[in-house]
Amino acid sequence: MATFNLSSYNPSYFTLVGIPGLEKFHIWIAIPFCAIYLVAIAGNSLLLYLIVTEHSLHEPMFLFLSMLAQTDLILSSTTVPKLLSNLWFGDKKITFSGCLTQMFFLHFSCAMDSATLMAMAYDRYVAICSPLKYATILTHQVIIKIMLGIIVRSFCVIFPVVFLLKRLPFCRTLVIPHTYCEHIGVARLSCADISINIWYGIAVPITTVVSDIVLIVVSYTLILSVVFRLPSHGARQKALGTCGSHICVILMFYTPAFFSILVHRFGHKVPRHVLILFANFYVVIPPTLNPIVYGVKTKQIREKILMLFCQKGTQ
Repeated sequence: MATFNLSSYNPSYFTLVGIPGLEKFHIWIAIPFCAIYLVAIAGNSLLLYLIVTEHSLHEPMFLFLSMLAQTDLILSSTTVPKLLSNLWFGDKKITFSGCLTQMFFLHFSCAMDSATLMAMAYDRYVAICSPLKYATILTHQVIIKIMLGIIVRSFCVIFPVVFLLKRLPFCRTLVIPHTYCEHIGVARLSCADISINIWYGIAVPITTVVSDIVLIVVSYTLILSVVFRLPSHGARQKALGTCGSHICVILMFYTPAFFSILVHRFGHKVPRHVLILFANFYVVIPPTLNPIVYGVKTKQIREKILMLFCQKGTQ
């Protein structure tokens, strides 16, 4: 049997290449990522502040929105600071434990985002299809249980990935041709069989993300069946208006993910630096746009933002 020394199982660090082929542009590429990241931090922090401080926003929809904002902060902060450090200062090394930590929170926050969007779809379903029972169905106790369920499910499906990687011997190259650590990308550096990692990497999206999408589609199918039976055009428009922000956020989250899957599966001629840039935009663009979409399209939040800045302007 082949044997590996202990250091092969626990490398001290990996090297993150950054964006191969665009090394001379790294400094300039980092500037828009930094700007977008700052907008994401400011937007989601403002959203959380308003939801926490304004009692009128302590409704199920906004509580789920606060969870989405917190998850988006985790998602963007897991990857962008290391990206900027790499591109601006050439800090390419990441410890083995740091790589596993980054990978865990990256996949954990993506699973959390998907589950939260599904919970928000259920909230809209109850609000439109059973408006008289809305307050009795989605009580604060129920909301807390749903949130805890989302956290526990996301943790349980992602945490095993850490052990699936820790068991692998890394006796080949320790260079990751990317800007951050992700499960299969790290597993491919191993000199052992990674079939379990590959199958688990397929099973998790099927059992979580795909099931979330199915439930979202079912929810909106039922919503539309109720909306189109409403007697007046105004009532239909108002009902659909309450779903507009959520639908935009769903499209921003899932569409790039499906596009990325298709490109990786069929776009063999797509340059690697294009794939890496797209992957980095995917973890920073939705967290940036989500608070903007809800701030523009949701009347309650828009009014609270205007009140907040008007009060500061008069002081």
